[in-house]
Amino acid sequence: MRPIVWLLSVWLGLVVVSAGAGQDPHSPGPGKDQPNRPLMAYVGTFSSPLKDMLPTQVDLPPGDGRGIHVFAVDRQTGQLQERDVFPLGTSPSCLVVNADGTRLYSANETDRVGANNHGTVSAYAIDPDSGALTLLNSVTSGGAGPTYVSLHPNGKFLFVANYFGGSVAVLPIKSDGTVGEATSVWEDQGMIGPTKATNAPPGSFAISGHDRTHAHMIQADPAGRFVMHVDLGLDKIFVSRFDQELGKLTANEPWGISLPPGDGPRHFHFHPNGRWFYSVQEEGSTVVLFDYDSTAGKLTSRQTISTLPPGFAGSNFCSEILISPDGKFLYAGNRLYDSIAIFSIGVDGILSYVGEEWTRGNYPRSFTLDPSGKLLYCCNQRADNVTVFRVAGDSGRLSFTGHFTPVGNPSHIVFVELDQRK
Repeated sequence: MRPIVWLLSVWLGLVVVSAGAGQDPHSPGPGKDQPNRPLMAYVGTFSSPLKDMLPTQVDLPPGDGRGIHVFAVDRQTGQLQERDVFPLGTSPSCLVVNADGTRLYSANETDRVGANNHGTVSAYAIDPDSGALTLLNSVTSGGAGPTYVSLHPNGKFLFVANYFGGSVAVLPIKSDGTVGEATSVWEDQGMIGPTKATNAPPGSFAISGHDRTHAHMIQADPAGRFVMHVDLGLDKIFVSRFDQELGKLTANEPWGISLPPGDGPRHFHFHPNGRWFYSVQEEGSTVVLFDYDSTAGKLTSRQTISTLPPGFAGSNFCSEILISPDGKFLYAGNRLYDSIAIFSIGVDGILSYVGEEWTRGNYPRSFTLDPSGKLLYCCNQRADNVTVFRVAGDSGRLSFTGHFTPVGNPSHIVFVELDQRK
C-alpha cells in the first residue's frame, strides 16, 4: 500500500504553461462555433478508484467514474468517441474552460486534503492537436467538497463553491495558467432553512441540504463587478462586490436575497441581455426570475414557476439550469422525475412552460449545449451515461438522437474546439 504522502502528491502535482480570458461557465465552449475544427468533450465524474485505501465523501452513488474522460465529438450526429481518460480519484465533478480553449480547471469534490480536510482545485493544459490534458497544478479550495468552479470575465481569477464546507473562495490564475492560493475565502453564516420546502410538490420527501450551510454555485455577473453565490442550506443568494486588483470579495448592500424557506437555491443563469437572472431551487422544484440591477448588484424577484408538469406528486430534486444562446429558451433539470423541463422566454423575461423530455437515464445532474447550440448533452449521474438530444430552434424542444455514451457517474460536460493550425 502506498503512503498517504504519495496520494497528496497526486492531488497537488505541479507543471507549467499560459492562460487566457474567462468564459461563462454555462456557455457551450470557448469562442464562437468553428465547425471546421475538431471538437472535444470533457466529462467530469464522481470518481474514487482509490476508495479502498482512502474513501471519498461525494454525492451518491460514489466513485464509478475514472476521473476526467476525454471524447472526440461527431459534429453531425453528436456521437462521442472516447479518446483518453485523465485518471483522478478525487471526483472532478465540475469543469470550466478558459476563453481561448487552452486551459481547463476542475473542482475536485473531496474533503480529505490537509489538516483542515479541504478539497482541491486543479489546472490543466489542453493539447491543441489531440485535446489531451496535462496537469499544471492543484491547490486547496478553501473548504470541503468543492462542487463548482467558474472564471471571472477577465480570466484572472477562478471562483469555487465548497458545498460541504459552506464556503466560497477566489483563486488567482497566474500567467502560466496555474492556480494560486486563495486571495479571499468567505464562510457562509445564517439560519438554516427547514427540511420541508415551501414549494415542494405534494408528498415530497426531497430533503438534501438543510442540515448546515452548503455553498452550491458561484459566478460573477457579466461585467465582473459583482459575484453571486448561492447557499442551499440558508435558502439565500448572496451578492458580493469584487475587487479585480486584489481578488477580494466584500459584502454588497443589499448583500443578497432570500428564497422561500426550504426551497434550496442550487444553480442560476444570467440571460444574455444581462438584465434577467434565473435561479433553480433543488428542493422546491421551481425556477425564479429576478430582475437584475447591474449598477447596484440588486436582485428583485418577479416570477416563480414549477419545473414539473401539472399534477405531479412525490419527490424530485432539481439540478441544472441553462439558457439557449439566443435567449429564447430555458432548460431545467429534474432528478428522480428524470426530465428536462423546457420553457420559452417572453420579451419581458417571463417563462412559459413548453414541455419536457425524458433524459433516458437516472438522476440528470447537469447538461450543456455544444458550440452550435443544436445539440444538448445530458450527464445522467446514476445511470452512468451521457445522452444526446437535438434542439429544435423554433420551439426549443428536445429530441433524442439515440446516442448513449457510457461514463461512470458523469457530473459535468464542457467542450473545446481544437486549434490545429500550424
